[in-house]
Order: sequence, then C-alpha cells, then structure tokens
Amino acid sequence: MNLLIIADGRSPITRRWIRMLQPLNYTINLISTYPCQPVEGVNETIIFPVAFASLSGSQAGGGAKKGSRRMVSRYRGLAATLRHWLGPMTITRMEKDYLELLNRLEPDVVHALRIPYEGMLASLTPTEIPLVISTWGNDFTYHAISNNVMGSATRRALLRADGLMADTIRDLRIARTWSFNPAKPALSVPGNGGIDLEEVGNITRGIGLAVPWHVINPRGFRSGSVRNDTFFKSIPLILNLHPEVQFVCPWMAGQPEALRWVNRLRIFDNVSLLPMISQAELWREFARSLVSVSVSEHDGTPNSLLEAMAIGCLPVCGDIESIREWIRNGENGILVDPNDAYALSEAVQRGILDEEFRRAAAERNREIIRERAEVTMVRQQVSGFYNRMTGFVV
Repeated sequence: MNLLIIADGRSPITRRWIRMLQPLNYTINLISTYPCQPVEGVNETIIFPVAFASLSGSQAGGGAKKGSRRMVSRYRGLAATLRHWLGPMTITRMEKDYLELLNRLEPDVVHALRIPYEGMLASLTPTEIPLVISTWGNDFTYHAISNNVMGSATRRALLRADGLMADTIRDLRIARTWSFNPAKPALSVPGNGGIDLEEVGNITRGIGLAVPWHVINPRGFRSGSVRNDTFFKSIPLILNLHPEVQFVCPWMAGQPEALRWVNRLRIFDNVSLLPMISQAELWREFARSLVSVSVSEHDGTPNSLLEAMAIGCLPVCGDIESIREWIRNGENGILVDPNDAYALSEAVQRGILDEEFRRAAAERNREIIRERAEVTMVRQQVSGFYNRMTGFVV
C-alpha cells in the first residue's frame, strides 16, 4: 500500500504511529506541517508549513528562530487565538502545490493525523483518493468551537473524509454533530498507534522508585487544554505536609510560564523543569515516579496516560469524559476537578501514601493496556481499516 500521512513530523505521536505501521511494509510518504528531522520508515518527507507553523513555540522544537519561539511561548494564548482566525486561510494558498504532490506520489490512501490543520489541508484531496482523518485531543472541544472560521474548516474536513479514526469514543460521537456521516467507517484507537509492552518493559526494567518521592507532570504546556496553573498551585499545599516530594516536569525547561510559577511560589528546590527528553527517558521518569499528574479540561486520550498506565505510575487526571473512558475514579486512578488545586493536592497525597491502592491500580492498568491499547492489536485494526478504504481484501 502507498500511504501518504499528513502530520506534524516533529511529534513523538506521529513518529510512534509510523513506527507502528512499519511491519506492514507500506510505502509511507509524509507531508509534515512543521520543519522536522528525518523520520525513520518514511520514504519521502515534504514540508507544508500551514497555519504559520514556521513560528511554532519552543516546546515542540519547531523550526522558528530562537527569538520568534520565545515570543510565541511568552504570548501562547494570543498566538493560539490569532492562529485560529488566520490559520485556515493559509491552506487554500497551498492547494495547487498539494494537488501536484498527490499527482506525483499517487497514494492509495491519504491519512491526516488530526483536523487542525492537517485535516483541513487534506480536505483538498480529490474524491477518487480515499481520505482518512484522525482526531486527537481537543480537536472538537477546543479548536473547532474557537470561532466560526475553525468551525467551518472542521466541517469541510469531516464532510470530505471517507473514514474517521479517533483516540476516544467520545470524538466518534461528536464528529456526527460536525457533519461526519455515521454510515462511513469509523474506529477508535490510541493516537500513538498503541503501546509496545515488551519495549516498555525492556527500557524500564530494573528502575526503582525515586527517593525522595517523585511526582511527574509529563504534559508540558498546551494552550486551552492542560491546567498547569492548577498543578503549580497544588505544589505548596503538598509540600506543607510532605516537603520531601520532588516534582519532575519534562518539556518545561526555559518556558516563561513555568519559570514564573516556580519563582512566584518559591518552589525552586522541589521542582525540576526538564527539556525535551526522548521517549525512552520519559518512560524511565514514569518508572521513577509514584504519581503522574495530568489535569486537563479539554483532552482526548493522552499518550502519556497510556504510558503511565503501562508502567505502573498512578494517574491523577482531570475529571473529563475522555479520561473516564480509561480511568475509574478511586479504582485505577484519581480524577479531580481541573480547577481545584486543593483537590489535586489531596489526590497526589493519597497517591503517594496509599501503597496498596497504587499496587492494585497498577495491576488493573496493565490489564487495560493489554486489552485495549497493545500495539499488535492496534496495528491489526488500523491495517484492516486502511484495507477497507481501498477495497483491498486480505
């Protein structure tokens, strides 16, 4: 199969998805909406910097100059608002180049790995080429409802899509209200292509829990989604009773917002702001930590949630619909109001102190990953879905 993927080529999620596909021996070409390093398993990478991607923030390692990245990072909310209004308008200017590329590559299937702004570009695909669109995280609950421009572009993408993949069952339901035809094929699978339990086990084997106690926040900064204000406000409340707790925050080194919170709350000695780290090192950090904190108010299925579950790190998350598809409060994790720093501090303290609860939750979470998110199972489902798009029968 000749597969064209449209995605953010920098993203670890994109790279894991492509890695999941490699045993299928597809020819994979990639349109990356951001400048990126070569991706293993990709035949050709073409850069289409839609929606001002060249001015991306520093967190994801975008291609912008350092000064531009710092400015976007400092004014993250304003930048997101402007991008919502102007981003979709940049896509029509690329239509000619996109159609010429399709004519050259001749893909059997085009797959856009999220709606903004990759799915919006993919909506230009001629109808004779099957188009699959994925939704990730807050495509509907944040981006689509931000303004009429984004809403219209979201509808166009879903009207054009021949098939839909989503990382939550919730999004399959919501997609119908955004003009996706329920008679068309749809599938819910993890956005990163699933969890390779053998690989995770090999990388984390022999790593013991950190002393003093570690809590990890693996999400970085995501405008309109992750409530890191709630996270940072909870830290002094926890330290008042447990001053030995250490908080590890990958993807936050040099982020002005993180630095402001650490300085304002005077929590320098207990918070480590880490730079971008490799997937393997993130897994090791999970293995060293008792609790993983991800309080979001708009989200899909965070890949970091599935990774924490696979490794046995207790999830403490925002109490929202998509997370409830994986976590039952008090059974295999703890759910809290994303606005409530006091509730979050109490949840983290329970996670630290209740060893029996952590052990039972870890056992249940590994079962859930084996049943619903193991990479071989996901690969089979995705392969069958692509074959259905092309009419190919194994």
